[in-house]
Amino acid sequence: MRDHLVLLPGWGLGCAPLEPLAAALRGLNERLHVNIEPLPDLDGSDPCDWLDELDATLAPDCWLGGWSLGGMLATQLAARRGERCCGLLTLASNACFVAREDWPLGMPASTHAAFRQGCSADPQATLKRFALLAAQGAADPRGMARLLAASAPQAHADGLLASLDLLAALDSRQAVQQFRGPQLHLLAAADALVPVAVSAALLGLQPDIEVGVLASSSHAFVLERPHELAAAIQAFLSEVGDD
Repeated sequence: MRDHLVLLPGWGLGCAPLEPLAAALRGLNERLHVNIEPLPDLDGSDPCDWLDELDATLAPDCWLGGWSLGGMLATQLAARRGERCCGLLTLASNACFVAREDWPLGMPASTHAAFRQGCSADPQATLKRFALLAAQGAADPRGMARLLAASAPQAHADGLLASLDLLAALDSRQAVQQFRGPQLHLLAAADALVPVAVSAALLGLQPDIEVGVLASSSHAFVLERPHELAAAIQAFLSEVGDD
C-alpha cells in the first residue's frame, strides 16, 4: 500500500490541525490515500500499550507519519513493523520530547512537570497555553493559537495527563536507528517546543535519513504552511518511488 499514508495528530489538539495538510497532499497526488487517525484513548502512559493499540487498528503495509507526539509514535511503530511499513514521515517531532542527560534538546523536565500540574488543575487553560506555545514563531501567533484552540476536542484531564506522561516516557532514538525504510523528518525553524537543532541530532543518529527545516515556521506549521509541507513530502515520496 505504497499510496496509503496514515497521519497521527499531536498532543491535545485533535486531528483538525492536520486536515489542511491532508487536503494539500491529496491535491498534489490524487492516487495518494491520506488518513488522519486519532490517537488511542488510553488512561495509561506505557508506550507498549499505545503501540499495541495503534498496531492493531492502523492499516498494515502503509506509510506512517505524524505531527509532534504523533510522529514519535509513528517512529516507534515503524520500527516495530519493519518491512511491514513502507516509510516514515515526522513533522515537528523530537526523538525525546522531554530533555534527558544524554538528549538535552527537549523541554526541560521542570517545564513539563509544571504543564502536568496545570493540566490536572485546569485542562482547558493548559490547552490554550499549549496552543500559544505551538503558535510561537508563526507569522500571526495569536491568530494561529486561536485556530488551534478552537479546533481542539473537549479536554478531559485523564486522557490529557496520560498522553502528557507518554510524551515524557517516549524515546524514539533507537527506533530511528532501527527502521531501515525511507524516513523524512521535517522540522520548523522557529519551533518553541522542538528545537531546530534536533535536525542535526537526528542525522547523527541515522545518517541515511532525510531531514528538512522549514524556514520562519512554528510548531504549528502543519496548519500554517500545509502546501509547503505537502510539496516537500510529495517530492520525497516521488524520489523514493523512483528508486
